[in-house]
Amino acid sequence: MSDRLRSATPEAGSCDLPGDAPPDDRLHRRFDPQTFTWEGVQPQVYKLGPADAPGMLWRDVVRHTLTGPGGAFSLRYFEIAPGGHSSLEKHRHVHAVVVLRGSGHVVVGRRVWAVAPFDLVYVPPMVPHQFVNTGEEPFGFLCPVDSDRDPPQPLTEEELADLLRDPAVRAVLRYR
Repeated sequence: MSDRLRSATPEAGSCDLPGDAPPDDRLHRRFDPQTFTWEGVQPQVYKLGPADAPGMLWRDVVRHTLTGPGGAFSLRYFEIAPGGHSSLEKHRHVHAVVVLRGSGHVVVGRRVWAVAPFDLVYVPPMVPHQFVNTGEEPFGFLCPVDSDRDPPQPLTEEELADLLRDPAVRAVLRYR
């Protein structure tokens, strides 16, 4: 073990999270690799609410809430079918997304990345972002967020127009 990782006096409670442990029925969820689902977790609609603001349309996305609500965070698995995409949105909380399945493109502000399994994408606060399945199989990723977080915000017409001025971003974005 490197000296950088070794510590004679680790921080007290450095691995502790606030809040109680989840109920016993949520302490372990068996994964089924054939269906890419977790025991006892029902797929849900990606999101509810109006989709008439710029970029808020989405297509062929399901959400699996693996932990939460309650506790310090929620862990969600999102899966986007081929040709599908998330909404183009922003919010005050951050995302750290880990791709588990398939491939796609991720737009974060004026950056576009082609992503594949085990890639990590960090989305800073208030930066527009969208996940697009450009592959032939489902594109799935884990997304942990604070349980107490703000709802997605649509972009203004000016923000959308600014993003669309970039040819690389415009080639990937799905906003109508």
